[in-house]
Amino acid sequence: MENDKEIFEDADSQLRILDRDFETFQKSLFFSGPYDDHNAILEFHPGAGGTEAHDWAAMLLRMYQRYAEIAGFKCQLLDILEGEEAGISSATILIKGKMAYGNLRSETGVHRLVRISPFDASGSRHTSFASVLVMPEFDDSIQIDINPDDLQIDTYHSSGAGGQNVNKTESAVRITHKPSGIVVSCQVERSQVQNKANAMNMLRSKLFQLEEKKRMEKLNSIGGVKKDISFSSQIRSYVFCPYTLVKDHRSDYSENDVNKVMDGSIQGFIDSYLKWDFQNRHRIG
Repeated sequence: MENDKEIFEDADSQLRILDRDFETFQKSLFFSGPYDDHNAILEFHPGAGGTEAHDWAAMLLRMYQRYAEIAGFKCQLLDILEGEEAGISSATILIKGKMAYGNLRSETGVHRLVRISPFDASGSRHTSFASVLVMPEFDDSIQIDINPDDLQIDTYHSSGAGGQNVNKTESAVRITHKPSGIVVSCQVERSQVQNKANAMNMLRSKLFQLEEKKRMEKLNSIGGVKKDISFSSQIRSYVFCPYTLVKDHRSDYSENDVNKVMDGSIQGFIDSYLKWDFQNRHRIG
């Protein structure tokens, strides 16, 4: 009997090792993009809906900050513009860690919220939208051609946290890329030099994203694809009322515990997207 127990325990151990090996192999297939191992820059913008949409954008910002903490990534706030009444008008964060972009590239798109609005005294149900843009971070070690003459660089007083030194000096930096019209800003560091370096990394990433979008539009026109590019499509709904459900509209993966999801538990959605994306790219199904 003792030998049989040892045999079963050994077999169980071997199966666990095989499961881990298979999971590692599977993820190596999913993370096959050229920039999956980069850090990720996330931008948040409210859609139509006034205060409710601004609050929803802030909720998403917190969700990804909590996700970074749970996943063992480091999260740095690069820029934030508070909403007039609540929430945010925009925010940018940098998430650092192994395969940060590989995991988070699935999150680009429009996120939809359905709930009883705390800003509506009548207690009616509202639908709000906010967009998330995820880009790989490119630092100055990555060659992306930017003509200095194409840049307009402005400095201004930071409005964010950081003490009196931040607010009294023009440490915040705004960079406008004149040919594309792209504007990036960073105000969270005390040093103007560091804010400028962060803003330049953001600009590199945005220019890369712009070129990727152009490339995809060209491929879609050649292939006759009529649907919208995923950069602007609704990807996920978060329903608080009349029932609770979070559903990804691409992979059809869903969870009922919406509060847990809003606390950063989104790895299930990320993993299901990676599998769905891999199957679609390789026509497996």
